[in-house]
Amino acid sequence: MHDLRVWDADNHLYETTEAFTRHLPAAYAGAIRYVEVEGRTKIVIKNQISDYIPNPTFDVVASPGAWENYFRGINPAGKSLRELANPIRCPKEFRDPDQRITVLDRQGVEATLMFPTLASLLENRLSGDIDLTHEVIHALNQWIYDEWSFNHHDRIFAVPIITLPDPLRAVEELEWVVERGARTVLVRPAPVPTRDGRSDSPGKPYYDPFWKAVQEIGIPVMMHGSDSGYDRRAQEWDGPRDEYLPFRPDPFRLAIDEGRPIHDTMAALICHGMFDRNPGVRVAAVETGTHWVPRLLKNLTKAFSKAPGEFGYDPVERFRENVWVHPFHEDDVAAVVDLVGEDHVLFGSDYPHPEGLADPISFLDELTDLDETVQAKIMGGNLRDLLTARPAA
Repeated sequence: MHDLRVWDADNHLYETTEAFTRHLPAAYAGAIRYVEVEGRTKIVIKNQISDYIPNPTFDVVASPGAWENYFRGINPAGKSLRELANPIRCPKEFRDPDQRITVLDRQGVEATLMFPTLASLLENRLSGDIDLTHEVIHALNQWIYDEWSFNHHDRIFAVPIITLPDPLRAVEELEWVVERGARTVLVRPAPVPTRDGRSDSPGKPYYDPFWKAVQEIGIPVMMHGSDSGYDRRAQEWDGPRDEYLPFRPDPFRLAIDEGRPIHDTMAALICHGMFDRNPGVRVAAVETGTHWVPRLLKNLTKAFSKAPGEFGYDPVERFRENVWVHPFHEDDVAAVVDLVGEDHVLFGSDYPHPEGLADPISFLDELTDLDETVQAKIMGGNLRDLLTARPAA
């Protein structure tokens, strides 16, 4: 048994069918609903049936860690994700915080961030209606607070979502969740939809009311992998389809989309000066892997060498000071530490998702090239510091 204080940056809950609707105002009734299609329950968002997650009720789920080898590139029989899933009835601990603590105790995990699962489809599918987006996200946050709270016994920190299209409403939502104990918030790594049907960079000054509030409060922002809308870029090459389906692997999409949303989001935050104007903001990229990090740092170095006067600060140093990253278990963690520094790398298991680790502590096997002090930082110390430290701007 290890003697580390393990803090996991990436756990998940499974939503119930009322997660998005229990608190949704009556004026928006029907915007999200569930229907039966050939004996299977599907979620409908703005009258569009979604297959983004094949079983959105989560009554049956894939076993934790069932796809671990697949994501390590070990699938000699060429089995599909469905064949590898080893489905189980959804255990109560995936939906109940008290029972989840018993799982943390069994795993040897002291504390964890707890992200929603199905919610990752919301913002992209609601992007054409900004007011509805803000209402649904607030309704979801109310449900999370009902069911999990935002701080359950200093062990489980459920993460509410902040959507950015209306920055003043984003500030209101931030204040609402912080008043109720939120220790961090989730912002989707993606362009921000605008009221004219276009999109914009979250790093532009228009969104500074939110980032300034983040800085003043001292709360870190998690940018967790989600549907960032990047499938539309694949469709320009590969033809149209109704929606992004993450669990139906397509070689072309896998080749062009690896890390693109988070790479571009971080580039936008840095190149559009958000961190220069708000140097106390801390952002962590969670469940996005780290394959994109060397490419981004190389690209920032090249941009700075060509146009240094366009930057308020060395962009690579800005990244290393203001950004934390979460390597996948298949990544080269030692190489990531060399790139960003030992204080800015987070451990996350993605438990209980099938692409994550069935045994979170097994991530230690990826850290054998690092000394024990660095291991302790990655396995928990860095996340504890990120959640508790409130650096001055």
